[in-house]
Amino acid sequence: MALKATIFKAELQIADMDRGYYKTHAVTTARHPSENNERMMVRLLAFALNASDDLQFTRGLSTDDEPDIWEKDLVGSVQTWIEVGLPDERRIRKGCNQSEKMVIYAYGDRSAPVWKEQNKAVLKRFDYLQVIFLPEAEVEAMADMVERTMDLQFTVQDEVIMLSSSAGTVDIHPQIWK
Repeated sequence: MALKATIFKAELQIADMDRGYYKTHAVTTARHPSENNERMMVRLLAFALNASDDLQFTRGLSTDDEPDIWEKDLVGSVQTWIEVGLPDERRIRKGCNQSEKMVIYAYGDRSAPVWKEQNKAVLKRFDYLQVIFLPEAEVEAMADMVERTMDLQFTVQDEVIMLSSSAGTVDIHPQIWK
C-alpha cells in the first residue's frame, strides 16, 4: 500500500516591511511521504516571502511539470515559478522559459554550494532568475516548529526574516546568490 501525504494547516501572518505587504493567509499543504519537515517549512517560507492573492501551492513533488509554488495571472500565464531545493538544469530552463520570474530557495550547507558551482553557467544565463540560499541551522530551527496546525508569524525587515510560532522564534538570514 502506498504511503499517503500528511496534511498540514497553517495560518501565515505576514508583515513584509521590505515589500509593504501585510496580510494573513490560511493555507493547507500536503507533505509528500518523501518530503521532510525542513523542505516543507522552506516551502512555507517561500510562500510568505512571495505572498500575493494569486500565489498558490501546486501538486509539488508528485508532478514534474509544475513548480512547488506558482503565481498565475487571470489568463493562466505563469508570472512567478518557485522551486525549493536544488533543481537540475532542465527544471531551471523550464521554469525560466515558462514564467516571467523564477525564484529558487536553495538550502543545505554542503550540497547547495556544490550545486551552485555545477550550475553556474545556467544560473548566469537567465536575467529574471533569483537564487536565495538559506543556512542549514536556520532551516533546521524552522523544522522544529512543525505541528499539524500552525500559526506562523513572518516579519520581514531589511532582508531578515523573523519567524515566530508557539514553538519559538528563529531569525533567518537569507543569502542572495543571484
